[in-house]
Amino acid sequence: MTLQPAELKARLRSELRARRSAVPAAVRKRAGRAIERQALRLRLLRHGRRIGFYIPAKGEVDCLPLINRALWLGAHCYLPVLPPQRGRWHGGRRLWFARLGASPLHWVVNRYGIPEYDHRASRVRASRLDLLFLPMLGFDALGTRMGMGGGFYDASLAFLRHRRHWRKPLRVGLAFEAQRLPALPREPWDVPVDWVITEARVYPCRTAGTP
Repeated sequence: MTLQPAELKARLRSELRARRSAVPAAVRKRAGRAIERQALRLRLLRHGRRIGFYIPAKGEVDCLPLINRALWLGAHCYLPVLPPQRGRWHGGRRLWFARLGASPLHWVVNRYGIPEYDHRASRVRASRLDLLFLPMLGFDALGTRMGMGGGFYDASLAFLRHRRHWRKPLRVGLAFEAQRLPALPREPWDVPVDWVITEARVYPCRTAGTP
């Protein structure tokens, strides 16, 4: 029996969630620092650079060490803000990114239970970022990224499919080694990543850009 694309993706997501949940605690503990070191080696965290991050949830790689290091180096750090629930597809699913600041007044919890720093005055779209670190459920050597299925990042980066020369933001996926598969299905609207960093190594994807 041949699985339909939606069924195949559902099965892969179930397998990848199980893989991510099974990552040993010791690996989780050292992953954030190991990824921070790799990002420094690649000179990704530059002073003045606009960098998008995420708040880890549901077993995702902890990028908080990366955020703290970027702030210390003088980068401008941005966190995603969900759009309102109205509108289901690309126009209604584009994320805002708000610049992280010191005020606790802008922290809220979104509808998925994830903290957001919703400072409206500093919001930008993904096209204004120089670099974007993305959470991943799975990835392959071509840079195909499988997320949780919400479509928010693909919608936010959809403009890249229509541009040959303007390639910002550079897209770097963060994952555990256990989340790597030989191949993942790719839909026309999927936007691949340029690099993947895990706790063990850096993967320049075959469509990779240069930091």
